[in-house]
Amino acid sequence: MEILHVSAECYPVAKVGGLGDVVGALPKYQYELGAIAKVVVPAYRNKYYDTHEFDVVHQAGMWLGHDWYHFNVLKERSNELGFDLYLVDIPGLLDTPGVYGYPNDTERFLAFQIAVLDWINEWNHLPDVVHCHDHHTGLIPFLMSYGYKYERMKEVPSVLTIHNAQYQGQFGWDKLYLIPSFDLWKSGLLDWGGAINPLAAAIKCAWRVTTVSPGYLEELYSNANGLEWLINHERAKTAGIINGIDTTVWDPATDTMVPAHFDLDTVTEGKKENKQTLCERFGLDASLPLVSFIGRLVGDKGADLLPDIINRSLHELPGEVNFLVLGSGDPHVEWLLQQTRNEVSYGFNLHIGYNEALSHLIYAGSDFLLMPSRVEPCGLNQLYALRYGTVPMVRSTGGLKDTVADFGDPGGFGIRFNQAGVWDACYSVKRAVELFNDTAHLSEIRQRGMRLNHSWGRSAQQYLDVYNSMKG
Repeated sequence: MEILHVSAECYPVAKVGGLGDVVGALPKYQYELGAIAKVVVPAYRNKYYDTHEFDVVHQAGMWLGHDWYHFNVLKERSNELGFDLYLVDIPGLLDTPGVYGYPNDTERFLAFQIAVLDWINEWNHLPDVVHCHDHHTGLIPFLMSYGYKYERMKEVPSVLTIHNAQYQGQFGWDKLYLIPSFDLWKSGLLDWGGAINPLAAAIKCAWRVTTVSPGYLEELYSNANGLEWLINHERAKTAGIINGIDTTVWDPATDTMVPAHFDLDTVTEGKKENKQTLCERFGLDASLPLVSFIGRLVGDKGADLLPDIINRSLHELPGEVNFLVLGSGDPHVEWLLQQTRNEVSYGFNLHIGYNEALSHLIYAGSDFLLMPSRVEPCGLNQLYALRYGTVPMVRSTGGLKDTVADFGDPGGFGIRFNQAGVWDACYSVKRAVELFNDTAHLSEIRQRGMRLNHSWGRSAQQYLDVYNSMKG
């Protein structure tokens, strides 16, 4: 079986969030199960592009509305990721240093999708499955079914994975002319709420729709940023598959980004050494419990709650707890966190920005990882934390609810709270401090979490089962 994954992100090529981690790992594990998995992403002008060698495997041109663009499809030469990686290079559109946030994002990702389809259309054979990820690739299932020049792809099964339904890629009907010619009688499939909605179109047109956890799928039936009725209507073709993690990248026994390696037998000593390094770097007291946050500083992640959570906890537990934040996002949240650091004389520090190596050190050196998310389709951070013996403190939502059991329950290994609010989170901080001071119990909880298997093996097989269910 040959699968082509189409995505805006793929770690380590380009990563903004969990989407990049998933697309960088799932194909590798599908390969191990006997499938031929390939990935195609835009050729952003970033470090990965500059430091790797590529072969040109396809050259062509295309119309995007009234504008003509030349494009190349590049194949990464070393195959270092464990699967075939292709980059779509469109000078003038995709040759940006960043992934998102440009005024012409609609045109950029439309062009990417058209180039991918034009390229596939030239293959001598066709893939068995085209697997699309999020709205950036959402028009592909529609065009495969109804685009005039993609007639030969009509019988190729398509799968959509929704990583976050909050982002749908809507744009106005005034840009319809940018989309390659299709059966206009089918234009209603593009529409949702009076706009062209790529995510909605993909939900309607893909043969199967998956979400990145069963819990998130259940939530989407009643809270999907306006797509609730549609997802309920298409319920029969949906499935929730929990994400895995790449256990070769995230392994405290071999991780080259942390100073002290450790495993189940040496977790206490190893975490203590990493914590000492981390606390020295940020001016924190290594003898106190360290509660960290890693992620985008946006409302979905509950990041706007962090300043109040930190202030209140440091006031209620003076000299008993430390906080560390790594992330970037909403400028106002960044400013509030910087003000909080300036106002408190102890117990809190932060690093604004994205730093992969630092994130590994924080997982390895922290005692607790705080995730007060309002929306969390799956969440990978809590799985990384468990792998590194760090106790996740999570709001009970989406994939967090699926993957973290409270230590107060039989067999539990984390801390859960119900509301995305300051009071609930602060109460959980108090529970964390109490657990930290019970060293025997903490050691037991750490080891329980580290024993869990969240590798991609089982999830990769579930995706293969979805593909097989579409065979005629």
